[in-house]
Amino acid sequence: MYIVTIEGLPYDWLNSLQELHAHVFDGAKLTVEKLAKKEGLLCLLAVEDASVIGFKLGYPHPDGVFYSWLGGVHVTKRGQGIASQLMKKQHEHIKTLGFDKVRTYGRNTFTISSMVLILLPHLWMKREDIKSFLKKQ
Repeated sequence: MYIVTIEGLPYDWLNSLQELHAHVFDGAKLTVEKLAKKEGLLCLLAVEDASVIGFKLGYPHPDGVFYSWLGGVHVTKRGQGIASQLMKKQHEHIKTLGFDKVRTYGRNTFTISSMVLILLPHLWMKREDIKSFLKKQ
């Protein structure tokens, strides 16, 4: 497995990314139009045997914080640290772009608890900021 970092649309990997997105998000479509609307799009793709097995997508938010937008790993590849590797590479790359803050959101309890487990070893935040971040709004 290796990680590909692409600034902009991942044209060479688009079909594989869209298939994995549909797998991870219960058939939801990830369109080229939706990706193209994300100015400053950064795509990190975990690749194995010429197929995308994991992804982490994000883009700069107008408030100056990098928004880590979407991510997922194929169900058969989970539990191998792929999501952590993608996040680590994303954080390393956005630091080279001048970002010192990253934001992410979860939509359900399972996603949020999974994100916390992945994030804990890599947190840039102070303890007070973590408490605020995890509060339900």
